[in-house]
Amino acid sequence: EFGGSAPVPTSDDTPEVLNRALSNLSSRWKNWWVRGILTLAMITFFFIIIYLGPMVLMTIVMCVQIKCFHEIITIGYNVYHSYDLPWFRTLSWYFLLCVNYFFYGETVTDYFFTLVQREEPLRILSKYHRFISFALYLTGFCMFVLSLVKKHYRLQFYMFGWTHVTLLIVVTQSHLIIHNLFEGMIWFIVPISCVICNDIMAYMFGFFFGRTPLIKLSPKKTWEGFIGGFFATVLFGLLLSYVMSGYRCFTCPVEFNNDTNSFTVDCEPSELFQLQEYNIPVVLQSVVGWKTVRMYPFQIHSIALSTFASLIGPFGGFFASGFKRAFKIKDFANTIPGHGGIMDRFDCQYLMATFVNVYIASFIRGPNPSKLIQQFLTLRPDQQLHIFNTLKAHLVDKGMLGGLEDA
Repeated sequence: EFGGSAPVPTSDDTPEVLNRALSNLSSRWKNWWVRGILTLAMITFFFIIIYLGPMVLMTIVMCVQIKCFHEIITIGYNVYHSYDLPWFRTLSWYFLLCVNYFFYGETVTDYFFTLVQREEPLRILSKYHRFISFALYLTGFCMFVLSLVKKHYRLQFYMFGWTHVTLLIVVTQSHLIIHNLFEGMIWFIVPISCVICNDIMAYMFGFFFGRTPLIKLSPKKTWEGFIGGFFATVLFGLLLSYVMSGYRCFTCPVEFNNDTNSFTVDCEPSELFQLQEYNIPVVLQSVVGWKTVRMYPFQIHSIALSTFASLIGPFGGFFASGFKRAFKIKDFANTIPGHGGIMDRFDCQYLMATFVNVYIASFIRGPNPSKLIQQFLTLRPDQQLHIFNTLKAHLVDKGMLGGLEDA
């Protein structure tokens, strides 16, 4: 449409050792083994970074975000490289820096409030954070206007939109992933694991039993894989949630300890992570032979998470497939043999991150007393006294203050 040439389709750089070992297999089974071996390697890496703790996880999320942004921006650059647009790459990375500064600045202010108030430079940056963020973005905006070249206005505005949509998809979602992590490692691990499980099981069911095409955007996807992946993922989510709900290191919110300057994940488990007894519906009692079952309330929430990962999550992959077909490319990159680029592995994860964040805000999260107290302590003494008197009058009206004094 703009006169640019489509990029050459990418191909996977399968390691030579795997090529030699699998040389006698057909291309179908060779791809199966390559994907399987690399999937096991990625799962192992996933377990290692979980073991290393929240800081490493947040660093990995940042690295994945940058790589995904690079892959998408590179596609745009390759398609329209012949125009040699001025400042395109520089402005793209500058806007990435601005958006990350805004989001991570908000996160630091929100979750490390006491640390920010303790350090004078951080306190100033926190106070004027949004103004600084806006000034940085405005600088990039002016640079873009100054870079406009006659006869290429339309293309340059197109690429300006390309950059901003990429920022919306990649940076915003990775920011939500980190917010989910602070709610507790379980809110980070279970959703990601459900997407991984669905991807693997849908592939397995489709590989061995697939006959009926699911969607034209992804010809290899089948109804058999889609349905089989759904049931396998729901069962996997229930089992994984049961195991993880018994460990405080997974269920407790990730908080910053100002005394030790480190993250802590120790707390009294909430009701979500305490075993409770539930009555089994009469219709199912004759099938399972039980009248009641003991399970964690979080397991019920895991059904919602695994259902979304199985039924709606794949649409993130379909969206990515449509994007790649629009530009006649096979994968976003060839970073992972048999799997394509990093974005090819995280297209569903970003959609899942948004759902989990909305789900927590809608059904789980309530007011955080510790954050309220932290903010209260930063007020002037007269403001603190005013709030104290207001709260005291409220408790007296409710009849609670007298009960507390008697106790």
